[in-house]
Amino acid sequence: MLEQFVKRFEKLGYQEQTPIQKAVYQPMIEGENDIVALSPTGSGKTVAFTMPILANSMPGSGTQVIVIEPTQELAMQVANVIRDWAVAFKVKILPLIGGANVKRQQEQLKKHPEIVVGTPGRILSLINERKLKVSEVDTVVIDEADDLLNDTSLEQVKNIVASVPRDAQVAYFSATATDVLYHLKEKMGKDADIIDVRDVDKTRGKVTHGLFQISRAKRNEMLNRLSKMQGFKALVFFNQTETLNRAYNFFKHEGNSRVQKLTSGENKQSRKKALDDFRLGRIKLLLTTDVAARGLDIAKLPAVINYDLPSEKNVYIHRVGRTGRMGEPGLVINFGDDHDLRDLKHVLEDSEYDLKPIYYFNGEIVDHIDDSQLAHQKEIKQQSEIKKKQISAKSQLKPKKNKHRKRKQKNKGKPSNHKNHH
Repeated sequence: MLEQFVKRFEKLGYQEQTPIQKAVYQPMIEGENDIVALSPTGSGKTVAFTMPILANSMPGSGTQVIVIEPTQELAMQVANVIRDWAVAFKVKILPLIGGANVKRQQEQLKKHPEIVVGTPGRILSLINERKLKVSEVDTVVIDEADDLLNDTSLEQVKNIVASVPRDAQVAYFSATATDVLYHLKEKMGKDADIIDVRDVDKTRGKVTHGLFQISRAKRNEMLNRLSKMQGFKALVFFNQTETLNRAYNFFKHEGNSRVQKLTSGENKQSRKKALDDFRLGRIKLLLTTDVAARGLDIAKLPAVINYDLPSEKNVYIHRVGRTGRMGEPGLVINFGDDHDLRDLKHVLEDSEYDLKPIYYFNGEIVDHIDDSQLAHQKEIKQQSEIKKKQISAKSQLKPKKNKHRKRKQKNKGKPSNHKNHH
């Protein structure tokens, strides 16, 4: 490891490189073959590709690296990480994202940044307009590759890779091994060496995967309670933006300011504010979708809640990878009725996840409730019901007030309307 990296590790308090950081360093320094790097979410993949691209960079030699990210937030996040590590290397990093001012980006490109980080649509349009020069590119990093090599972005990524020199190395980074990563020859025109450290990576903290049986009608009220728990904070995943908005409106109506939303439909400023507030603990629950939360890195996130359960294992892996990062403990709360939870067990049956029932009891999440605790709670409830009945019975026994008498008392002392004839 270069001295600059050793110093950076010491400054950040990192003890040693993670398995993926060790495994990809030399293959990326040599740059001979394309690689597929498979490693759990939160295992230091960004730093894993940052170190070799910086070690290989040549200041003042034009754009040499393109890093492709699936979302604007992730592109900004990764650009900031690379920029922090790049201080000692005198190289320029430029984020190229949709939604940002394209004219300003074109101006910045005239300074020939050594590394550009961006979303596929904006990168491709700048290449096609000949604003982004790619003749010196020797590395293309496709981060969150399982997502980027899907649907609409696949063609854009293919076109970006086709525009750079043929001998440039393409490095695909992913937390899940989707089928496309094993068929890159057909999809991208070139095979890649697989580097898979998922079985040896021990950077994950202990994460509890809880089955929380609850009807759909009661989920918002349960989130309301969870948002008031001391030290609790969670990303809450929905399958549909429509359901998310309905839940968000419930909290607005309740006046609960501890809840915010992060969807693809929000503008850049409100998305940034929601993320900043969440990171700083000003809000407790951030309602989101798989697309909007792709690749988000929230340090020391205590929990993830699946308001709607995913129907695919890969989606579950990405969601739950937000908690339990870098050795921190984590909690996953899976909402669902009996049928939903059985379906989830079936989806995850050949995975490593140990799904256990969890409950909300006395203001906290617990994994079991003793009979004595239940009996005590039942007794308190019964006493409360008896008190209510007694109060109700007392109010019914009270004699009704005589309205006529009250009126007479009210008029007492007032001069009579009748004239006194003498």
